Amino acid sequence: MSFRVARAAFIIIEKVPMVAARMTGALLTGALVSILSSSGRVGAQTVVEVTTPMAPPAWALMERDLLDYSAAAIQAFYDYFYDDHGYLLHTPRWGTVDGTDDALDTVADWPLLHSMGAPEVVLELFRKAYEGHLLQYKEVTTKRTDVAEHGAYYRELLPMSDFFHQGEALRGPLFWGLSEPAALLYQKRMRRFADFYTGADPEAPNYDPVHKVVRSHWTGSRGPMLRDAVPEDWVGEPLEGGRFHMLHSASRERMQSFDEYYPAMLANRPEDLEFQGDHPLNLAATNLALHAYMLRHEAPYRDWILEYVGAWAERTRRNGGNIPTNVGLDGAIGGEFGGRWYKGNYGWNNSRWLPEKQAYGHWNTFSVGMWTGFGNAYLLTGDEAWLDVLRKQTGNVFEQAKVVDGTRMIPFNYGEFEGRTGWYNYRPATTSRYAFPSGRMMQVYLWSMDRRDLEHVNPSPWIAFLDGENDEYPEQALAADFEHIRRQLEAMRDEPTTPDTRLADWPMRFDPATVHNLFSLTQGGYLTGNIWVNNAYLRYFDPRRNRAGLPEDVAALVTSMDGDGCTVVLINLNPVATREVVVQTGGYGEHRCLSVTVEHETTPVGARSFTARLSPGAGAQLAIAVERYANQPTLAFPWHGELVPATQPSAFSR
Repeated sequence: MSFRVARAAFIIIEKVPMVAARMTGALLTGALVSILSSSGRVGAQTVVEVTTPMAPPAWALMERDLLDYSAAAIQAFYDYFYDDHGYLLHTPRWGTVDGTDDALDTVADWPLLHSMGAPEVVLELFRKAYEGHLLQYKEVTTKRTDVAEHGAYYRELLPMSDFFHQGEALRGPLFWGLSEPAALLYQKRMRRFADFYTGADPEAPNYDPVHKVVRSHWTGSRGPMLRDAVPEDWVGEPLEGGRFHMLHSASRERMQSFDEYYPAMLANRPEDLEFQGDHPLNLAATNLALHAYMLRHEAPYRDWILEYVGAWAERTRRNGGNIPTNVGLDGAIGGEFGGRWYKGNYGWNNSRWLPEKQAYGHWNTFSVGMWTGFGNAYLLTGDEAWLDVLRKQTGNVFEQAKVVDGTRMIPFNYGEFEGRTGWYNYRPATTSRYAFPSGRMMQVYLWSMDRRDLEHVNPSPWIAFLDGENDEYPEQALAADFEHIRRQLEAMRDEPTTPDTRLADWPMRFDPATVHNLFSLTQGGYLTGNIWVNNAYLRYFDPRRNRAGLPEDVAALVTSMDGDGCTVVLINLNPVATREVVVQTGGYGEHRCLSVTVEHETTPVGARSFTARLSPGAGAQLAIAVERYANQPTLAFPWHGELVPATQPSAFSR
């Protein structure tokens, strides 16, 4: 193995002691690797030279094809459902059931797909759809509710809504920063949106810094809703005389009269219309401050996240480890419902009889914001105390488990139900409600890498693969994604609607973008629920094209992970040209790469990233040792340094 020193193309700002760490997974034999380290004035960029030929594995060819075919499918979807202005071809209306958030949620996965290496057209179409959406829904107004009387957007965010729907709508705009963090328009929006919640914007007084509460279940760019709500806030106004295919209705396959269905949409319990006070869904608003912080590491954003999540941690502790689903304007647990901590819309006791289904519906979303907020606090600090709150909450639910006909059952709700107060809505422990418990505890495991956190996780073929079982899993998962694309486009070609019989939620069912398996296989990450952060073990950048994602012809497969590091196979499928890929440790560079080992040769790195230079047709397995959560997370590309520059206006800047 040969070594030489070369000047790095860019610098990393931190210096750390070079230490060896235990590596996991088997190493490929016969790999020829040269390590190049610069001796520059700041911590150097390490280059790993991979020269040993590798026959292209099936998974690698499938990854590259999947990225390309996904782009082609997205183009076909866009051409069918959008016009030249980026307007979604449908009947737009205000509402949380089939309204504003669904129209944008349709394209939510596209920026993430681009950031993993999909062609540029994917990001271009997202930007066009996003800007078109803002303009299209600015034209939507309401008369029966004042929420959208001047348009469904104000200052480019929903004027007021709950953060279940705000969060869904914002997933794509937030992930845009994975690909274009230096876009001026992106940076302006992230800071503006975050300031709606930190208390820095007097026009949107959503946050009370004295009592450390977000002041309403419904918040946004016009501030908190403190008046008594009306059903039209939730469901919007009627579309007289219209017949639609309504995805959120009990019957999704046949057209329904909106006039006939509308009364059922208006049916709400009194507590569904009581929005004053804080709700754990508001913890998802920390995503806004997180993304603003990851631009330039401005301390107030970080401080607010830790203050706000810290207040929720204390309330949850005082409530026996159960997060309350309403907190009074004075910060009192259960303060808006006479001390009943389990009350509140989308809360522990949110259950209602549904005549159209002749069954109870249950909407307990406690985990959606709770896991987002506490996960963000952990990302910023690496302090396990944040995860302990999530473990305690999960443990409390499982302490109520009982066995029914040989099946372990757990409750998904707590409160007043059928004449008693207590735990209810028992279902098999393998059931998922808003990704709880299995998906949520999978998140905790991947944050902590503590095997004990897998106790309440359903058997996962991906985890089995990482543990050395089922070597065929990558090909099986990717094959399923190819079938997903084929099936989605076939369904789109056969779908029966026209724009005047189509509501905002309908196109979502045909979106061909598929990101979960690529995200897990290439980056060692996991996505669950509908509100995401880019929590991953690795991330990739293309230095030649100055963009995020795997470079053309390069494929990656994470083959093992633990608390000390991971192993990943990198291969250049091009037999003619060399390819370079920058490998970052952590979805936001939060982990420090200590060293890279190939064929028993270990070379120190001491930075958040390194470059792998892959000769034509070459591949190797790299064992990467890390110090987890050693860095503050950033959206900066490796060649930016630690902070994102603010020098690149977007094509859509205004």
